[in-house]
Amino acid sequence: MPALDPQFSYRAEDVVKTLEQICPVVGYPKTIRVDQGTEFVSRDLELWAYTKGVTLDFSRRGKPTDNAFIEAFNGRFRAECLNQHWLLTLADATEKLEDWRRYYNEERPHGAIGNKVPISFINPDGATGPPS
Repeated sequence: MPALDPQFSYRAEDVVKTLEQICPVVGYPKTIRVDQGTEFVSRDLELWAYTKGVTLDFSRRGKPTDNAFIEAFNGRFRAECLNQHWLLTLADATEKLEDWRRYYNEERPHGAIGNKVPISFINPDGATGPPS
């Protein structure tokens, strides 16, 4: 997972800003699976996706199982991070979430990828940090 961006509310322009920070580094996806939240059903995100050649694949209303991967991730994120910490301020939340994101990507083995860490797929030489 390339980013966790805690905010008190998240709007479409926030989604676009975060995508513009991530995609130049990790690449633009062909498709993004999104739900029907107002941050995704918007002209801002639609325009961004169109100009970048990205398809927005909307799940059906009330059908979280349309994106079981993110639902499973949300459960792990809540159990392993959010339920383990008091998030006292937005700055505190940003720091704690970034620590967990790095652990999740760089140290925590994932059974779905042969008990490897995700960063190993970015750095074929086996380095356990972001590429230089």
